[in-house]
Amino acid sequence: MSRLSEPGAVREILARHGLHLSKALGQNFLINPTVCPRMAALCGAGPQLPVLEVGPGLGALTWELAQVAQKVVSVELDRRLFPVLAETLSGLSNVELVEGDILALDLPALVREHLDGGPFCVCANLPYYITSPILMKLLETPLPLRSVTVLVQKEAAQRICAPPGDRACGAVSASVWYHAQPSLLFPVGRGSFLPPPQVDSAVLRLEIRSAPPVSVADEDAFFRLVRSAFAQRRKTAANSIAAAGQYTKAQVEAVLAQLGLPAAVRAERLTLEQLAALSNGLAAGPRP
Repeated sequence: MSRLSEPGAVREILARHGLHLSKALGQNFLINPTVCPRMAALCGAGPQLPVLEVGPGLGALTWELAQVAQKVVSVELDRRLFPVLAETLSGLSNVELVEGDILALDLPALVREHLDGGPFCVCANLPYYITSPILMKLLETPLPLRSVTVLVQKEAAQRICAPPGDRACGAVSASVWYHAQPSLLFPVGRGSFLPPPQVDSAVLRLEIRSAPPVSVADEDAFFRLVRSAFAQRRKTAANSIAAAGQYTKAQVEAVLAQLGLPAAVRAERLTLEQLAALSNGLAAGPRP
């Protein structure tokens, strides 16, 4: 097992390289030696399936992934960490570092150039402040992606796992459920990090679906409707959707009535099937 999760080793590496953690980049390094091996074992990577990592940090998870994966491609934004990673990952011939912002990179090109264009999985310790944008980019970009296993804020993991129709569900949750089957693997306490964050974390796994569980006439229109429906949670779905300007409140309520749903229903009470039916019904009707 790597020493990269030991508090003393982390402090020594940071001091020797003169590094200070960046709050702007949400840098918190894992110091719980059990977390990274479990993530590597559960992410699905193997001799036939490479893994894409986002934000390797000091390389603790990268090292564990390299023990099980055919290849590990790690995308790191902070250039200061490259000399550290060259040291901590020395001797691992199946690890490749790519400098860049995962939200700005051309992912299909990255997969073609560094992952041979074939199936792959994602495993990462994600910065809390950009968890949702990263997940949605991975899910919405056409990629040969098999699964996503990530360490995120516990509350975010719980929301993502809440199915449409559950009060905890939001726009991101509904979009995730369209693309994948989410599951909560295990919790990770705040004391597992250096420095410790103010919240607890959890490891989340998204198993990418071979096909969406519902049929929608227009995916772009469906996701626009989902975003607008959840944009103002204190309002009814009809009011929230109408506020986006594409449909009137009367149009939304008319389709809700056709589906046997009350006019005052809120978005979090709608199942994925009902959201899809609402989107299809609105798309088929006249525009305001």
